Amino acid sequence: MPSNAPIGVFDSGLGGLSVLQAVRALLPHESLLYVADSRFAPYGERPDAFIEQRSLAIGRWLRERGAKALVVACNTATAHGVAALRADAPWPVIGVEPGIKPAAAVSAHGVIGVLATAATLRSARFADLLARHTAQGQRFLCQPGHGLVERIEAGDVDSPEVTALLERFIEPMVSQGADTLVLGCTHYPFLIPAIQRRFGTTLSLIDTGAAIARQLQRRLDTGALNAPCLPDARGGLQLFTTANASALQTMADRLLPNAPRVQTVDVADIVDIAEIASSGPASRNPPPDLPIISA
Repeated sequence: MPSNAPIGVFDSGLGGLSVLQAVRALLPHESLLYVADSRFAPYGERPDAFIEQRSLAIGRWLRERGAKALVVACNTATAHGVAALRADAPWPVIGVEPGIKPAAAVSAHGVIGVLATAATLRSARFADLLARHTAQGQRFLCQPGHGLVERIEAGDVDSPEVTALLERFIEPMVSQGADTLVLGCTHYPFLIPAIQRRFGTTLSLIDTGAAIARQLQRRLDTGALNAPCLPDARGGLQLFTTANASALQTMADRLLPNAPRVQTVDVADIVDIAEIASSGPASRNPPPDLPIISA
């Protein structure tokens, strides 16, 4: 794979732009291909097998367009698809996961809230993450953020409806002593201003975008895949979506200087997932051993 090949980045929708922004800041000389699978957003209410199959389809689509590495800029797709992506081809695949480890390190009182999608919270990968990084005496209060991704996909990050959802989900954590909040979905950093307006400095907010960019840099270094870093050179950027180009364009124009025009594409399924999709949304019941707050 040539070192000047692009890096693929994908999410179920707009949320991965928060990761893309961090990657662009750290690695401005790298070219990037971003795919928002907005036709099927949000992934958090989808069956696990559906999420895995869409992740594989998008990974293969990006490889066909010459991507040398892949950033799965979606906690839900990482939880249910990153293992299959890594088994599918020998290329660097960087996933994202809720910032449990940094939250455990910074929490003063050992009570930490986790706001994430239902699919992330029910995954075995998340359960293992908690088990590995929870110190004795710490408590993690896990809350599915039902409805938040849909609001953000519609371009709404600060309406009264969003504020009401944040109040409903976060206030029970604060009332139980939480001093730290893990933003366990790449969409949620767009809600930081709204969270801070409502809760002020009560909570330390944990976002992992910069850490993901650093991990990508390490993997490129290890594989000698870095693009040439020339003075004043900036890598190219292409933005793709499977639906709702206007929403992605609006958010990209807000976050990325000189954002290119969004292209609508059809990423074909690897298998017929109509039957998977028709099985309905995945269960909202969390694993019984996780301390879930039901708002």
